Amino acid sequence: MEPRPRLVIFDLDGVIYRGGVPVPGAVDLVARLHASGIGVRFATNNSLATRADYVRTLAAMGIASSVDEIVTSNSATILHLQRHAPDVHRILAVGERGLLSELRAAGFEVTPAAELADAASSGAPLEVVFDAVVAGLDRSFDYGRLAAAASAIRGGARFVATNADSRYPTPHGFLPGAGSMVSAIATAGGEAAVVIGKPAPAMLEAIVGAAGLRPTDALMIGDNPDADIVAARRAGIRSVLVLTGVADAGTAARLDGERRPDHVVDGPGAVATLLGLVSG
Repeated sequence: MEPRPRLVIFDLDGVIYRGGVPVPGAVDLVARLHASGIGVRFATNNSLATRADYVRTLAAMGIASSVDEIVTSNSATILHLQRHAPDVHRILAVGERGLLSELRAAGFEVTPAAELADAASSGAPLEVVFDAVVAGLDRSFDYGRLAAAASAIRGGARFVATNADSRYPTPHGFLPGAGSMVSAIATAGGEAAVVIGKPAPAMLEAIVGAAGLRPTDALMIGDNPDADIVAARRAGIRSVLVLTGVADAGTAARLDGERRPDHVVDGPGAVATLLGLVSG
């Protein structure tokens, strides 16, 4: 591949691992990239875990990584707020431990929507004015949290979503994703969210910008044409679709428009060959 990228961005589930098991060739590919000096980032829409959680998860699979190499929709949301909304300090958060802890670690004053749920569901106005509502996946989402978020938005808070995935994968199938909560809040609050996670380009733009690179210096490796490949196209980043997750060869052959990658390969081993890290 010419020119060789200076930064390779990986999706996680379906590219690096499946169900907690490394995809064949993934461990070797990451090691070769590290050894070659090419930058590596792991980008996921998941808002449940922290970046440190992912470092531990990857280490258990034999994949070395650092917190700085992990980009979740939470950390990308924080980068977006710091760069584009520096006036945001007080946040009402709809989400779980990963989102709450990452926002607090970044210095934001965070109030979980759960703490205001009872009062908000009774129709009482919020006693605090929030700068932003940040919403991610919340598996305890209920009417009270919806009411609190909607009230904050109607009170002038910006509305930012870590991602708008309609569903997320589990070992037993799919469950409702953050997008279901985001849609409910947008309906109740009367304002559409600024979405950070894929397929919106904000996450990949934040990654490239934080690395001090241009979009043309980066390469996205993903398994989902509707998320990974579309996000890369919108961010001006080259992309490789690997057939180890969502898409198969038949699907890949029919892709067009924003969903069409620059390259389609079977898996991580073929990516290493494409990048010239091993001989073909």
